[in-house]
Amino acid sequence: MEKHIEILKERFLNDSLMALATIDEKGVPWVRTIDAIFYQDSFYTITYDLSNKMEHIRKNPMVGISGEWFSGHAKAESLGYIRLEENEEIANRLRRAFASWYDNGHTNEDDTNTIILRMKIIDGIIMSEGVKYEF
Repeated sequence: MEKHIEILKERFLNDSLMALATIDEKGVPWVRTIDAIFYQDSFYTITYDLSNKMEHIRKNPMVGISGEWFSGHAKAESLGYIRLEENEEIANRLRRAFASWYDNGHTNEDDTNTIILRMKIIDGIIMSEGVKYEF
């Protein structure tokens, strides 16, 4: 396994605050903080399909992400409703990672617009123990 993947898995396996940047239809950048986890080659979060961020992503799936000495680019895509059978594994990982706040009223799994957003890493830079890893 490549060193940067090891670091990403170690650092972002659990609930992590990340900055997510999108571009709107006028070319204006938007940045917001999200909770996400890293699994395999992607970051995942739960979001609302009717949000501005998803509107931006549908028009331009290239996003910027950063958090804890990492920054990079990813291709974002909706995996659809959180309760879809094909989302069961990653949905369970997200529920466990976000357990401390998941049921506080912010997430409504009964709403079919509650979706899983995947952000597949394209490139990035991560710092660890004084070493810069570019990939």
